[in-house]
Order: sequence, then structure tokens, then C-alpha cells
Amino acid sequence: MKTKLKDIAEVIRSKNAGPYELTFDIIFKDWDTYQTACDKKIINEEIIAKLYHIPVEDVINIIEFKPAKAIKATIVRPMASGELGETDVYGAQQHAPLVDLEVEL
Repeated sequence: MKTKLKDIAEVIRSKNAGPYELTFDIIFKDWDTYQTACDKKIINEEIIAKLYHIPVEDVINIIEFKPAKAIKATIVRPMASGELGETDVYGAQQHAPLVDLEVEL
């Protein structure tokens, strides 16, 4: 069954992980959905690279963080925080592509 990530996650957010990296947090609504998401690897390097139009090598890591029912993904920031022309110094508006991501559970 396909569903949008926003329908199974309680929180989807992005933030700086230093001036050269962005981290995305997906916190799931319940334990069963979190475990299924982890088992099926619905968030993986290829998906993140495709969503953010970056090479797979720029996906630094994907971490399953069980205490928070969360999956965290970190990427190389396409533009350093505060660099001339960069429009989101805090990285707080970069999660939008994840919101409507359709996943198979």
C-alpha cells in the first residue's frame, strides 16, 4: 500500500548539521510504522539523492534512531550556510521534498 510520508510521520523537519551539512528528521507516529519503515528501508541513500538532486555519494548517512521512532538522513549541503546566494541559513526549509514522498509500506 502506497502512502505519503506526511501521513505516517508525526514530524518531518530539516536543520543544519554544521555549515556544510543538512540533516532531515522523520519521526513516526507509532512504533509499528517506524519498524516497518526501517525493515523496508523506505528512506535510503538512493531516495534521498533523487529527492534532492544530488549524487548518492553526497548522502552522508541514514540513521535509524529507535529511542525517538526516527530516521535521520544527513547530506552534504549544496551551498554552505550563509554563502552568497544561499536562501536558507538555518536549513529549516529543506524538508519539503520529503513531505509528499510516496512510500510503500
